[in-house]
Amino acid sequence: SSQNFSKEFAEAARQLKKEAPRIQFGKIDVTHQHDLRKEFNIQEFPTVKFFVDGSREDPIDCKGVRQASAFITWVKRRTGPSTVLINSTDQAEAIIHADDLAVIGFFKELHNDSVETFCETARDVPEVPFGMTASEDVCANYGIEKNTLVVFKKGKPVHNEALEDGRQNKLDLTRLIKTFTLDLVTEYNLETSVKIFDVPVENHILLFTPMNSETFSAIYENYMSAAAEFRGKIVFVLVDTNETRNGRIFEYFRIREVDVPAVRILNLTSDAKYKMPADEVTVENLKEFCQSYLNGKAKLHLSSEEIPEDWDKMPVKVLVGKNFNRIVF
Repeated sequence: SSQNFSKEFAEAARQLKKEAPRIQFGKIDVTHQHDLRKEFNIQEFPTVKFFVDGSREDPIDCKGVRQASAFITWVKRRTGPSTVLINSTDQAEAIIHADDLAVIGFFKELHNDSVETFCETARDVPEVPFGMTASEDVCANYGIEKNTLVVFKKGKPVHNEALEDGRQNKLDLTRLIKTFTLDLVTEYNLETSVKIFDVPVENHILLFTPMNSETFSAIYENYMSAAAEFRGKIVFVLVDTNETRNGRIFEYFRIREVDVPAVRILNLTSDAKYKMPADEVTVENLKEFCQSYLNGKAKLHLSSEEIPEDWDKMPVKVLVGKNFNRIVF
């Protein structure tokens, strides 16, 4: 909520006042400040912008940060080094085990495009500790031979990403790392919905199924397998159709009891919805659906009720989504 956000923002200001008194925090109610709203193109609330060296030009957007601790880290990484330089395996282990998640960059040398991209990514993911190393001993200890980003979860490596010069961009790495703040498949509820939408991946796939059905565990296994393959590109969400509080999301996707299990893809930017053509939730069908969507070949799904039998009996015809195009155009 907006109130909670203000609280966290104020807490970050309070803590940074001691550590970095030169960094000032301020808030503006732009309801009546139309000029400011226009100048800084404020589209949504709350919006946080960081002004550097007293310049009004090109302030840096601070997006998706909600906790005071993340605000503090975000500011520190903007005003100082964004990652910790690791010189020993002990130091690496300390970072890897300090939190649930950690990201370590292993490099041959610390002056190239990949390092630059890695440091920029660290600035945009303040929720996660970042470290980097060019120590041969440290790289050898983790069996790393080339420039690689490794994501550690609960102390164990869960993802390796080769960092070739200039091939990765900051946004792709940011998306990938942020998806690790979610589970591989995230069950939809009031608490998780905020986290799901905070991850900057616009493609969401949703599996609608009753979680207490006999077939659930087999379907869920298949869904997990597909999720591992598309991490960073599509966020995998599970919606329990037995949970009455999920009613609004069924309505939004026009899901009925008879349709489940059902699989849909939603593009958050265009609000376009896609339906998996196959009925069975197999690994193959899921992968094919996701791949065809990412290749731009999936058919847009226009939810529609069935065509009424007597739709053309009267002078005024009854149109639904399924016969609209054919009759009108």
